[in-house]
Amino acid sequence: MSEQDGAAPVEVVAGVITDARGRVLLTRRTEGRDLAGLWEFPGGKREPGETPEAALVRELREELGIAARVGAPLIAVPQAYPHKRLRLDVRRIDGWQGVPKGHEGQAMAWVPQDKLARYAMPPADRPVVAALRQPDRYAVTPAPAAGEPDEAWLAGVERLLAAGVRRLQVRLPGVDDDRRGRLAAAAALLARAVGAEVLVNGDAALAAALGVGLHLPAAQLAALARRPVEAEVPLGASCHTAEELRHAQSIGCDFAVLGPVAPTASHPGAEVLGWAGFARLREAVSLPIYAIGGLGLDEIGAARAHGAQGIAGIRAFWPPG
Repeated sequence: MSEQDGAAPVEVVAGVITDARGRVLLTRRTEGRDLAGLWEFPGGKREPGETPEAALVRELREELGIAARVGAPLIAVPQAYPHKRLRLDVRRIDGWQGVPKGHEGQAMAWVPQDKLARYAMPPADRPVVAALRQPDRYAVTPAPAAGEPDEAWLAGVERLLAAGVRRLQVRLPGVDDDRRGRLAAAAALLARAVGAEVLVNGDAALAAALGVGLHLPAAQLAALARRPVEAEVPLGASCHTAEELRHAQSIGCDFAVLGPVAPTASHPGAEVLGWAGFARLREAVSLPIYAIGGLGLDEIGAARAHGAQGIAGIRAFWPPG
């Protein structure tokens, strides 16, 4: 165990400041600082005894010369660096007085949200971009029940999409190839009609045939030495350990799913991470990570507070007929 493994994380606060055009303010780390030259969400270290809100107001006044009104939490990212651990607590900024200027000599940029990912950032800031841009729910389909017709299963997909799900994994264990292809194709059509993203579980050929994304089970992830799809094709992976998360990041996965966080009927007896365990594994990578396992939609806030992109699951989403 390295020295920083047992050290308390450095508490850092940052703000998402948007202008009237929806652009987000980034600042560039100056020479002489760790990670110099990288772009980040403005903020700084929280002092002992300060609340996160007070610390962020102070940092934005010192750094940018503005009087900020701090809004709702967005995400809190635990991240391990070679010589320290930190927790980046990111809040939305509801408004401010003054004109933002780089009072510490730092460059600034107002960036359209769809271009944020192009900016080189420290690892802790990258999940913040995903929290702003990507869905906080990742629904996984069950296989049709015994004797359930295709139409009834697809009606479940329609209800799920109508409830606002915009990232969907089609997972159909035990279903024969012909029916799996038929159901996946129909689900993809329904999803495209509302602008939702679809990933097929474990079947790269079917994903390519349908023009949708691919989700890698952990065993399939372990067997890969490189990204199995083109860069524009969504790629997710199921992970249970820090090593699997690092491997998912190394081959270029766009996001991962990590769990189980809580006991779940689908994996009885499985070792449960809990939120503290989830957050500690989250430190290992800068990927967006969904928490999975025994969680409900009312826990999205808790997930974000521990560095998760949001919640993934079957039972939390799949609507009753």
